[in-house]
Amino acid sequence: MIHQPLGGTQGGQTDIDIQANEMLHHKANLNGYLAYHTGQSLDQINQDTDRDFFMSVKEAKEYGLIDGVIMNPLKALQH
Repeated sequence: MIHQPLGGTQGGQTDIDIQANEMLHHKANLNGYLAYHTGQSLDQINQDTDRDFFMSVKEAKEYGLIDGVIMNPLKALQH
């Protein structure tokens, strides 16, 4: 599953504005990283992370999030 960053804030309007801008900055950075590493367009990442976006293992691999699934960790470490 991918989704937008989560956060919360409290305080005066200025504090809330600062935190909101910081969250937008982090969201842009994270979405940029996801786009770069998955090969998806930034527009697609922005759309997919707007809400919870659930994927199966196959879908996550096709999306570019994972390379595969390790079924036997001990065997995987031996290679």
